[in-house]
Amino acid sequence: MAQVNIYINGRNYEIACDDGEEDRVQKLGQYVAEKFSELVARMGQVGDARLLVMTALLIADELSDTHAKLESNGAGPDSPADADQAAAAEGIAILAKRIEDIAAGLEQA
Repeated sequence: MAQVNIYINGRNYEIACDDGEEDRVQKLGQYVAEKFSELVARMGQVGDARLLVMTALLIADELSDTHAKLESNGAGPDSPADADQAAAAEGIAILAKRIEDIAAGLEQA
């Protein structure tokens, strides 16, 4: 099992991932960090846990919109675009779950 360090809001989060998935998880982490920074710029520092949950919700909303667009364009479950989207969605869902777990741990601390 590999480890990837993700930096969000000046904090380091060590994330486990399958061997060979390090670059992908790192890119997903950078995307999450960018979304997190956008929220901080709009709302200020309202707590890491709250901002992480809000970031996860924003990304889930983007994913939902993308699924809706694919369905309206007639992309079937066997299309290459849908397969790529499903792989990206799976990665985002895994990372969002990890963020939620981290946020829950921060709220309890």
